[in-house]
Amino acid sequence: MARFVLVHGAFHGAWCWRFVAEILRARGHEVSAPTLTGLGERRHLLSPRVEMQTFCADVLNHLRYEDAREAVLVGHSFAGAPISKAAELAPERVARLVYLDAMLLEGDETPFDVFPPATRATREALAHAHDGGVSIPPPAPESFGVGDPAQAAWLAERLTPHPLATYRTAARLGRPPGAGFAKVYVHCVAPDYAPLRWAAARAREAGWPIQTLAAGHDAMVTAPQAVADLLEREAAA
Repeated sequence: MARFVLVHGAFHGAWCWRFVAEILRARGHEVSAPTLTGLGERRHLLSPRVEMQTFCADVLNHLRYEDAREAVLVGHSFAGAPISKAAELAPERVARLVYLDAMLLEGDETPFDVFPPATRATREALAHAHDGGVSIPPPAPESFGVGDPAQAAWLAERLTPHPLATYRTAARLGRPPGAGFAKVYVHCVAPDYAPLRWAAARAREAGWPIQTLAAGHDAMVTAPQAVADLLEREAAA
């Protein structure tokens, strides 16, 4: 039996792991998933003070209070940075890191540091028009590679605005992401997610193991069986 901690990305919540978690639990594994501050069922906590360090604390505290030991810590998309920091601060709780189509930030990099200037400008403009600059409204589910109308509708009902300050602030890593841990980068390629192509390229340049998944960016929703199979294989590696 393995212990999985699944961390969602921008605009999502722990709810997005429902189908993957059901499969893994049915196979006898232990699974938990935090919802980051200001998102999902914690949307009422959204404020200008929610920044990247808040997300890092969310993941770290989840590991501690769930008494996770030797966990496979999985970060999807935006969660790449928080899982890197949490693992750095609590290495005894983490056995392996899985970056599922995730950001791969280094040092004091912020998400906006690695995005094209036009992308940053667009997201900031959307946030200011939405609620005065506190949060970015969620995009259409189709932007996450979700083509099935029923799945898109399910996502659209649950996606929530994302705190803008988390894009402007850093996880403040003291060493390269994933240093000292067994790790893998999972690149979702059907279709691939253009905003994070740089992250997959960075993982390759660093010599990381790379797995490809024939699914879109929100693979945990559109291809939960494939994601669960991959995570189980990684846990046994």
